[in-house]
Amino acid sequence: MADNKRLRVGVLFGGRSGEHEISLRSALTVMSAMDPARYEIVPVGIGRDGRWYLQRDALKLLAEKTPHLAALGAGGTQVTLLPHPEGQSLIATPADGARGDVTRTHDAIPDIDVVFPVLHGTYGEDGTVQGLLELAGIAYVGAGVLGSAIGMDKDAQKRLLRDAGVAVVKYFSIERADYHDTPQLGAKLARKLGYPVFVKPNALGSSIGISKVKRAGDLNAALDDAFQYDRKALIEASCEGREFECAVLGNDRPEASIPGEVLVTGAHDFYDYESKYVDPEGSATKIPADLPAAKAKKLSAMAVAAFKALSLRGMARVDFLASRDLRQIYVNEVNTIPGFTSISMYPKLWEASGIPLPKLIDRLIELALEEHRERASLKITYQPTPSAKAGD
Repeated sequence: MADNKRLRVGVLFGGRSGEHEISLRSALTVMSAMDPARYEIVPVGIGRDGRWYLQRDALKLLAEKTPHLAALGAGGTQVTLLPHPEGQSLIATPADGARGDVTRTHDAIPDIDVVFPVLHGTYGEDGTVQGLLELAGIAYVGAGVLGSAIGMDKDAQKRLLRDAGVAVVKYFSIERADYHDTPQLGAKLARKLGYPVFVKPNALGSSIGISKVKRAGDLNAALDDAFQYDRKALIEASCEGREFECAVLGNDRPEASIPGEVLVTGAHDFYDYESKYVDPEGSATKIPADLPAAKAKKLSAMAVAAFKALSLRGMARVDFLASRDLRQIYVNEVNTIPGFTSISMYPKLWEASGIPLPKLIDRLIELALEEHRERASLKITYQPTPSAKAGD
């Protein structure tokens, strides 16, 4: 621990994904809500080039960049994550500015107690950073390697949910190589679902690369757009009606928040990137959602069921699609590192459920340390027990 009083929390933000700028907004919210009496923040920004920088003036930097959705540039002190010789975590600065030279270090920061990865999308939410932290033996907030990978892979996620009895909309996945070999394949799959359909990259969030396709003539352009971000795309049936979200918190015994509803306003046809983050009048939320008690209870139960089916830990936001009459309710997707921006549903749902953001941050860190202790208690080597004597 940093001292006898405060936990030293490494906050990772930025990253190499298309959601880089949204990560900066989330990180600003998270760090601003952390109690300085309880935590010493070690802010580490990851640039689009993948390099890690210790950002000592992170709050000032992010406050300047986030209103403009600007990306991180080179700045701060470049650092590398290493295991400490005594088994503790260490963020070390490469000597003499030489990238990768970690034989000598300066400005070292030992004893990171827990990492809060505020990284959305690829190379942050997909299990890659989680695997790095597992190798380094560092506690971290959120789902583990498997849960994070499944949470990003929409195709795998939907298959597991469907097998667990959690309803998802009808869909098809299509590989970029197959699409290029057989250009009519996408149209064939879309016809089976019926227009309109939604086309989206398989492993990305924040509604990046998603298109609502109302007629066959627009399908290939939507697939071309999605394939810019991923080698696999989904073509999903449309569920015209309402959109709800539930927040989940916990490890072995997760709990769900009250549901909230997303309302798309203005000229936006669906809850896309612009309506979420660019147009201040593009969307609104209603918390709690205007639902009969039985339906609200059903949504919360489905959220917990999805969380368990995907082997998640710590936190997740579960998004739903529903028909107008609420007879059909589907899990749309599960986000393992949900947004923490000023407009994000995850913190707002918990605040409405009785857990304000500072307390939510406390709980997430407690869950991370709890999960780390549980993992550390498991054997990693086989130690056979002596065999009982014959006849005993």
